[in-house]
Amino acid sequence: MPKNSKVVKRDLDDEVIESVKDLLSNEDSSDDAFKKSELMVEDPEEKDVDVEEGSDVEDERPAWNSKLQYILAQVGFSVGLGNVWRFPYLCQKNGGGAYLVPYLILLLIIGIPLFFLELAVGQRIRRGSIGVWNYISPKLGGIGFASCVVCFFVALYYNVIIGWSLFYFSQSFQHPLPWDQCPLVKNASHTFVEPECEKSSATTYYWYREALNISSSLSESGGLNWKMTICLLAAWVMVCLAMIKGIQSSGKIMYFSSLFPYVVLLCFLIRGLLLNGSVDGIRHMFTPKLEIMLEPKVWREAATQVFFALGLGFGGVIAFSSYNKRDNNCHFDAVLVSFINFFTSVLATLVVFAVLGFKANIINEKCVTQNSEKILKLLKMGNLSQDMIPHHINFSSITAEDYNLVYDIIQKVKEEQFDSLGLKSCQIEDELDKAVQGTGLAFIAFTEAMTHFPASPFWSVMFFLMLVNLGLGSMFGTIEGIITPIVDTFKVRKEILTVICCLVAFFIGLIFVQRSGNYFVTMFDDYSATLPLLIVVILENIAVIRIYGIDKFMEDLKDMLGFSPSQYYYYMWKYVSPFVLLCLLVASIVQMGLSPPGYNAWIEDTAMEEFHSYPTWGMIVCISLMVLAILPVPIVFMVRRCNLIDDSSGSLASVSYKRGRIIKEPVNLEGDNTSLIHGKSPSEVPSPNFGKNIYRKQTGSPTLDTAPNGRYGIGYLMADMPDMPESDL
Repeated sequence: MPKNSKVVKRDLDDEVIESVKDLLSNEDSSDDAFKKSELMVEDPEEKDVDVEEGSDVEDERPAWNSKLQYILAQVGFSVGLGNVWRFPYLCQKNGGGAYLVPYLILLLIIGIPLFFLELAVGQRIRRGSIGVWNYISPKLGGIGFASCVVCFFVALYYNVIIGWSLFYFSQSFQHPLPWDQCPLVKNASHTFVEPECEKSSATTYYWYREALNISSSLSESGGLNWKMTICLLAAWVMVCLAMIKGIQSSGKIMYFSSLFPYVVLLCFLIRGLLLNGSVDGIRHMFTPKLEIMLEPKVWREAATQVFFALGLGFGGVIAFSSYNKRDNNCHFDAVLVSFINFFTSVLATLVVFAVLGFKANIINEKCVTQNSEKILKLLKMGNLSQDMIPHHINFSSITAEDYNLVYDIIQKVKEEQFDSLGLKSCQIEDELDKAVQGTGLAFIAFTEAMTHFPASPFWSVMFFLMLVNLGLGSMFGTIEGIITPIVDTFKVRKEILTVICCLVAFFIGLIFVQRSGNYFVTMFDDYSATLPLLIVVILENIAVIRIYGIDKFMEDLKDMLGFSPSQYYYYMWKYVSPFVLLCLLVASIVQMGLSPPGYNAWIEDTAMEEFHSYPTWGMIVCISLMVLAILPVPIVFMVRRCNLIDDSSGSLASVSYKRGRIIKEPVNLEGDNTSLIHGKSPSEVPSPNFGKNIYRKQTGSPTLDTAPNGRYGIGYLMADMPDMPESDL
């Protein structure tokens, strides 16, 4: 560099500053639009500036401490309770090992491509869900608001499940476990087993009566359950403390909350494989039923599971990726996290069915013992002949195989009178065929199996601590999907917003800790997220592929990744994924229309669940949840379409100053309005920053140059960002 280059540069800078001063002094007083625009030369030391890629100046946006922390955050968000108690149920219900085939196909068709898309737009634009879709098209800004509403609805009831897990965790530090035996009731004359427990089981009774103290219907509130209220408060305090500093506080917790569940699952798998009957459970699990795989319902449920397992549409994926550097390999991240999620589901399925196989074996042994006693009584009474019993059968130590042999003989000989004998077929497969999911799996079936473990309190503590960590990992991403877009858009302090959000959610969440709260959890789970999220992701796909342009998006990916992504994604995004999503949306609407809206109520007298239809006000709530979740999309579209928002500072024109000249450019309200000057294409325009005015200093030669991320590197460049809320840009 010549010795006098600094002097020349200083003179050039002074000349440009003088030209700006001349513009200010010669301002036309009749130009209202110009008067309203704000022109200021920002301090070079200002933190919130748009900087050249590779410069020493960094913007204020937080960043992940390491790539591992980011991957753990995405894994923690995508791997949740559904991997433990939903995927095994679907696998069992839809053909065992054969279910993995449609799941993997749909993971490749809609899962990985759409997950990659969300990671890419978040990393490219570096904003939350509201800012991202506002940047692509202000008319579609409602997509981000819809994601926030859905996240809030889900967070309301998801944290209740964490509260339930905290309650069971707190009750696990005792031996025997409190749900091991039915409680005894004493009166003046004698002691007897609690009738409700005797009709069901110890774990079922504990769940419905001791934990939830559930009412008999949705309309019967029954008041607050104080135990669950305290647990819900504890859950929200944990979430608030972890999220109050954003990723800088939650990121550190991810090392434990994301990794600990894998430690527990591996421990349970090793312990489960050593239990009697575990191999029967795993064999039953992965025995393929190929005929079931051809049913459309299997593919619909597999697509829904792929969709929700990766957290698509919630905004959490976009929020987490927005804290990445622009040159991060988000394609690798998308594939890695997707397959970690899949293998976690398979691992959880192995654990669940190893334990359920053990439980089924215990129940089968009880069945064999009880029915063998019945056969002995029938032999003594003369109802059965001793001649039909094989000589090698010893009823004092009869095996399941010997019992089934005797059962088949009696059934053939006493064909007409067999039903009156009251004998049952004791097949371990029959017990394993009883499909259990959700809370029924975690808080009833699994807890019952753990009561038979040696050192059962230890395993119970580990299991429910795992559920708490799985839930918290998903909650962090869900809350980030609310906090990040609002902070980016409205410029509020993250700490204050986090506290307010958690307080409001706790008080609204009190409806879930009434005695009827479990029914509200079912309602929110069924209606608050499914359809709205499908619509959100379809609109996301349209926004990127049609509005922004798939060719420009592919160029952006090439700039970020350093290589061109496979054309596979081009065709998936443009044709296959939208078609599959539309089919899934139609199938979900049809399924919702065919299934009577209702819930399973626990009836105390019969100690059984009974299906109840929602009352009229309940149906109104269900419909309102879906409408409120998707309502921001048409509202924002109409507001933008009809120009109902009056942006007083430069919304009608883009004003650019370059080397003392004023360039006034009309804003293209219909298309992408992010280009600043010279018709710059959106793929070449940098993601916006918070400030109204952007100054870029000359860093190289005065010739026009485009940086790798599409930024101009010439002179001073200032632009008043057009037709978009200040905070979004």
